[in-house]
Amino acid sequence: MRTTVGIIGAGPAGLLLARLLHNAGIDSVVLESRDRSYVEHRQRAGILEQGTVDVLRAAGAAERMDREGLRHDGIELRYEKKRHRVDFPGLTGGRSVMVYAQTEVCKDLIALQLKEGGPLLFEAEALEVLGAETDNPSVRFRHEGREEVLECEYVVGCDGFWGVARKAIPAELTRVFERTYPFAWLGILADVPPSHDELVYARHDRGFALLSMRSPSVSRLYLQVPEGTDAQAWGDEEIWDELERRFETEDGWKLERGTITQKSVTPMRSHVHEPMRHGRLFLAGDAAHIVPPTGAKGLNLAVGDVVTFARAVTHRKETGSAELLDAYSETCLRRVWQAERFSYDMTTMLHPAPDATPFDARLQLARLDRIAGSRAAETDLAEGYTGFPLE
Repeated sequence: MRTTVGIIGAGPAGLLLARLLHNAGIDSVVLESRDRSYVEHRQRAGILEQGTVDVLRAAGAAERMDREGLRHDGIELRYEKKRHRVDFPGLTGGRSVMVYAQTEVCKDLIALQLKEGGPLLFEAEALEVLGAETDNPSVRFRHEGREEVLECEYVVGCDGFWGVARKAIPAELTRVFERTYPFAWLGILADVPPSHDELVYARHDRGFALLSMRSPSVSRLYLQVPEGTDAQAWGDEEIWDELERRFETEDGWKLERGTITQKSVTPMRSHVHEPMRHGRLFLAGDAAHIVPPTGAKGLNLAVGDVVTFARAVTHRKETGSAELLDAYSETCLRRVWQAERFSYDMTTMLHPAPDATPFDARLQLARLDRIAGSRAAETDLAEGYTGFPLE
């Protein structure tokens, strides 16, 4: 089997890249180790930056998003029982975000790929990337019980942190930057309409809490918990009681309760792998970087990566110049590190550490007061949240 671009992984990054390449007249093959049902139902991020929304629209993949997604023009910060709304359009010249789950993005892109695009092989496990340093790299994979080889001009690894793509870059050529956090998020899905029409980020001495949503009838909420927490150790009423404490306000705002349908624990980490390119192998998304979920950046960073690659390979096709491909890693990493910085700032501002001192707590409150009292500080948050430019 032969193609121009071999894509490992059918998450939103790999699927969007296939769509962008198809629109540019460049053929690709997508290899996904899981079955279609798994890809379409794994719960992940739900906040799309303005740039991601624009890319999906331009790619012809936004019809259902525009019909069912929830545009949000701000977030609310809560601390010391106070409430402060950050107005995104007013601070950024009209930018906003969209609440539309990653599962739905994948469903839309899969349908388009199967209808119009190149091969998308489910249950096709990539085993190894070969010849990344050559002009003809390949991917050895297992599909329907037999091993095959996909010969390519380029390989893009969109296969996540545990995938095989990153392993093809020699260790002596890489640098890894990471931080692990001593807390995690206990997340729930609940069959209850959201108690607020925008996301609420709450800093409390007992820990952080986030009110989010998946639809007008399904709420997604999170609690800061100790690292290594077992989600099932928390009873449903215990979760609601703790959420109520952390979201409490001076004006008597009320948290609506409902049936909890899912519980999970998300660890918190920051990770960057440099470089993001080796020869004709390119890393995208979680294969190259991970951010704590506080800043809603993971999915959006992956979109930035594949947009950068699609532009670069299209430029090569149209002009013969490899200039943009050669600059891929440097271009992506500028945006990645800004997102890492933003996510770290949001995380450390809102999450009390287990060993936090009263001084640390006062610094967190001072940072929140600065945002509430300074248009410049508020604008910095709004610009970061709605997304850094897609270069």
